[in-house]
This record gives sequence, C-alpha cells and structure tokens, in this order.
Amino acid sequence: MADWNPSLYLQFASERTRPAAELLARIAKPLANYVADLGCGPGNSTELLRAAWPDAVITGVDNSPAMLEKAQAALPDCQFVNADIRQWRPEQPLDVLYANASLQWVAEHQTLFPHLASLLADEGVLAVQMPDNWQEPSHALMRQVASELGHPPRGRTPLAGVQAYYDLLSGSGCEVDIWRTTYFHPMASHQAIVEWLRATGLRPYLQDLDSVSQKAFLNRYVQLLEEHYPRQQNGQILLAFPRLFIIARRVTS
Repeated sequence: MADWNPSLYLQFASERTRPAAELLARIAKPLANYVADLGCGPGNSTELLRAAWPDAVITGVDNSPAMLEKAQAALPDCQFVNADIRQWRPEQPLDVLYANASLQWVAEHQTLFPHLASLLADEGVLAVQMPDNWQEPSHALMRQVASELGHPPRGRTPLAGVQAYYDLLSGSGCEVDIWRTTYFHPMASHQAIVEWLRATGLRPYLQDLDSVSQKAFLNRYVQLLEEHYPRQQNGQILLAFPRLFIIARRVTS
C-alpha cells in the first residue's frame, strides 16, 4: 500500500484526536514508566500520551516513514520505530499499550489481541479505539462502487465484535471494559466526506487506479453519498462515525 499522507490525515485533526483523548481519559493509570503508541501516525495521539506521562519512556510504532518523520519532528523527546504492529516487541513490559484507530488495519485479531495483552506488565493497560463503521453508508458505498465498476474487494474487514474481544482479552488474564460511541461530525459538503476518507478508508480503493478511474470512482461515490446523507436545515451534513473502545487491564499474576 502507498505511504500515508500526514497532511491529508491532519485536515481533520481535531475530529481524529477527540476519540484519542476520550480513550486516554479512561485509562486509570496515574503512574507509568513504559508507554507505547501503536499506529502512532503523525504523533497527534503520542502527544497526548506525553502530556499524560511526562516522565515515561514513550515509543511510537508505525510502518509509515512519512508519518514517523512528522511525529519525530513534533516530539523529539519520544522514540519512534518503523515496524509492523504484529512483529514489534518492546524491550520492557508495558504499563500502557495504546492503539488509537490503528488495529482495524491489522489482520487476525484472534491472535493479535492475546499477543498484545502478553506485552503488558502486571496491572498494565491495553487501550484500544477502532472505527466500527463497516455497515455505515460511508463505507458500504465504497464497496458498492467497487462492485459496480468491476474492481476487486479492498480495504479492511469487519471488526470481530464486542463478545469476541471480551473473550479474547478476559481469556488473556485481563479485566475488560468495552463501549461504543457514535460521533456525528458536521461536514460542509459531501465532498468534505470524501476528503475525510481519502486519508483512511478510501485509500485501498484508490491507490491502484489511474487518474481517469479514480475520477469515475469518486464521481459515483459522491453521487451515492448525496442520496444517503441529507443536508440539515443549516446546510451541514452529519457524518455518523461509530467507534469501539476497549480498556483491558492485566490482572496481577
């Protein structure tokens, strides 16, 4: 997959950082020595971790050189590693393992989540937030357009489900708290929805298309967005964006 675009991703920085901050607020861990940010992106979430634990060793992990360059420039006192989330191993057991809007891109959650729990120190916390919008029109319409235009299936797969994550983590020695929040983001236009998703969900659909095919895809996508997302009385469009939150604390052995 082509590298991520930090500037495009940060066009909606406040909206993307809000769930990151709300996830952080639910971590009851006033003292932490070793903290990691999985899928740290351009460092907007890592910055929150640095503010929460100013004396901790904080490591950001991502496989995008462009994102890591942006993050390292913004946070020179944190360390950043170019690595696959599934393969990375910390040097010390972690007090906080934080993954905001990243694990939905990683396959095989049945083995991934127990593995992540194993990286925690006693009483360590795994904090996860993942978009849960597989059935939302914004994402279902991507699959529809790809099918109409004869393109192969792209993008991530649906999340495993609340019960599955609870069992995976409780079976890994954790106390588990799970909840779901739906944000309703006011968007100025249907094209603004496209700009939001070009940095994330639309990337797999567009990256291998030439400019003509990209234009055809996006024209049809916008047409369908207009049918499914009506304007409010003030002209804004509400983009529903469900997100799944998980806090798992490893019980002292």
